[in-house]
Amino acid sequence: MSRPKVGLALGSGGARGLAHLGVLKTLQEANIPIDMVAGSSIGALVGSFYCSGQDIEHMYKLAKTFKRKFYVDFTVPKMGFIQGNRVKEFVSLFTYRKNIEDLDTPLSIIATDLYNGEKVIFTSGSVADAVRASISIPGIFVPEKVGNRLLIDGGVIDRVPVSVVRGMGADIVIAVDCAHFDASNDVTSIYDVIIQSIDIMQHEFIKRVKLDADIMLRPSVAQYSSRAYTNMEVIIREGELEAKAHLGDIRLCLDNWKENNDESK
Repeated sequence: MSRPKVGLALGSGGARGLAHLGVLKTLQEANIPIDMVAGSSIGALVGSFYCSGQDIEHMYKLAKTFKRKFYVDFTVPKMGFIQGNRVKEFVSLFTYRKNIEDLDTPLSIIATDLYNGEKVIFTSGSVADAVRASISIPGIFVPEKVGNRLLIDGGVIDRVPVSVVRGMGADIVIAVDCAHFDASNDVTSIYDVIIQSIDIMQHEFIKRVKLDADIMLRPSVAQYSSRAYTNMEVIIREGELEAKAHLGDIRLCLDNWKENNDESK
């Protein structure tokens, strides 16, 4: 092969994760290949749109006009406040009702089995079902039932799925971590309490776990809310800036791989 297989690991982060779009656009404009994607939570949602063939500019327009009311369908709280049928239909529509195995670019979607705590990796089946499971924030969304499993947010068990995209066969992994915790006293509802608690737990976890990515991108989005879909243009722009700042490192990584794997030597 004349070049390495490049994998993209898109992490969780709620609304901050729309910075993934800025990263994708910058890599595309710089002609950096993306051969496969693994995503957790918002990373699964963005990744599913991209891998289904959605145009980046169209995704930008969707993100900039996105409102929480588009996906919220409240239910009587038993296992969650949001039923999740509306967001599943939203995902289904914009991924052309495809199965994962039929996507233009290979995709793995990560969820967490609530019964046994195992990591669940979707590589086939309904994109909408898998994404709906991966974004199921505990206590907010009703968990998604798939087969005999009751599934919740992939970010609970694998915030940035570097090992998953590595396991898909990527020679070089570019990871995007948007789930930074920033101290805030803007906590006024049970929704805020749950999201802030998850942010804190993931922040502490990631400090203790080394992610084996070749390139780690961390867009500067900690100052923005992970739960309010505002400041979308600024958040996306931060993804662009972070990717542009690392283009030299990415190209060097690609060149080094080619040099080390030159079969003509």
